[in-house]
Amino acid sequence: MATLMYHMLSSSSLLSLGFYHLICTTRNRLKSARDYVAKPYHPLSFISQPHLRRLPLYLLLLCLLISLIHQSLVSLDADPLLKGHTPVHRFTSLQAAAVVFSFLILVVFLLISESTSLLPLPPDLFFALAAALFYLQYSVSDSSASVQTSDLQAKCDSVSARISALSALLCLVIAVQPRLFLADVALAASICLQGLWVLQTGLSLYVDAFIPEGCHKLLDVVTGVEGSTKCDLEDSKLRAIAILDLAFVVHVMFVLLIVTVTYAAVAKTIGIRRFGSYEALPNADSSHIQMKAMTGTQA
Repeated sequence: MATLMYHMLSSSSLLSLGFYHLICTTRNRLKSARDYVAKPYHPLSFISQPHLRRLPLYLLLLCLLISLIHQSLVSLDADPLLKGHTPVHRFTSLQAAAVVFSFLILVVFLLISESTSLLPLPPDLFFALAAALFYLQYSVSDSSASVQTSDLQAKCDSVSARISALSALLCLVIAVQPRLFLADVALAASICLQGLWVLQTGLSLYVDAFIPEGCHKLLDVVTGVEGSTKCDLEDSKLRAIAILDLAFVVHVMFVLLIVTVTYAAVAKTIGIRRFGSYEALPNADSSHIQMKAMTGTQA
């Protein structure tokens, strides 16, 4: 139950982060296409107090701290259902905790850079560091998938690793071309996709109603440790993997729908603000126009 709650918290955090970045990026691009540059952080524009404007960073730090504590506690427990048993499980969990800690340090650097002048962090350097951390996350997820006894969990970890690799590539592209709007939107979409896949992983592995037919939860008889989900028959395993592939395609389509609807909604809002009100011409210009009209009539 605790693992499922952690997956739900991680999913909601990633979805909120990606959706917020998508809205702010689209808004900045539509407001001023000529001055648009990708930003790693978007303060709350409708709040005047400086500390509250950095609320997204504070929430992100809180979520990363919770994730770090969770990964650290998980590394202390033995998992006899993993290949290599306790040492391998401990090392993979510590690797995941190290990645989360690295992201935490990066966000702290960003917060210091935004609030003070002690550590000026240019956006291109931030995206380059983020690309390195996303690639590190890809490496950890890929290695974790290779030591799983559950083919279903290995599939989930491998898909998560590929999404992290995509995020790393997009961050690298933004670091080189910070004015590339499509890369910034794709980065926000990849974060949303990662959030949806984290939720799908938790449901497919730990909720009986979502476990594919022919698969079941693993349980170590000696210690009573609940593990992941495994399919005994080869046909059941192939069917479960096909279901996960289908779920991934559905998530991708849903993210594309989110991006399209968000762009349309933000464009409509910006359009109303830009063209919805009529501004009268200044008096001097109006008088000048009237004088020209009278002169033309007399002529």
